[in-house]
Amino acid sequence: MPDITEFITFLFVSDLDASHSFYADTLGLQLTVDQGDCRIYKVTDTAFLGVCARPDRVIHDGMIVTVVTEDVDGLHQRLVAAGAFVESEPEHSEQYGIHHGFYRDPDGHLIEIQHFDDPDWSRTN
Repeated sequence: MPDITEFITFLFVSDLDASHSFYADTLGLQLTVDQGDCRIYKVTDTAFLGVCARPDRVIHDGMIVTVVTEDVDGLHQRLVAAGAFVESEPEHSEQYGIHHGFYRDPDGHLIEIQHFDDPDWSRTN
């Protein structure tokens, strides 16, 4: 079993402000990280919901299941060895302050394996 520390489900949305109003104001989720075009809300201590402004991809992909781990490269090797489809190799994103890679599950759903540069990412606002 990989050492997974948190879980994030990302939804692509057409209107980030409307989504923020719904998830923060209506549903009452706490905004944890604001990355500009993506916002991450705390659902539980280890589960999060992210919404990203991607109006052109709402219908096509719709969501990303993100697994947070300290060992992105190790989990990448495990997925490759198991024959998983690699959408993009692990790389660092300066924009989001993360190291991550993307994969597809057997039905084509987008899976992200990610590590935050900031070890306290889930405790900040």
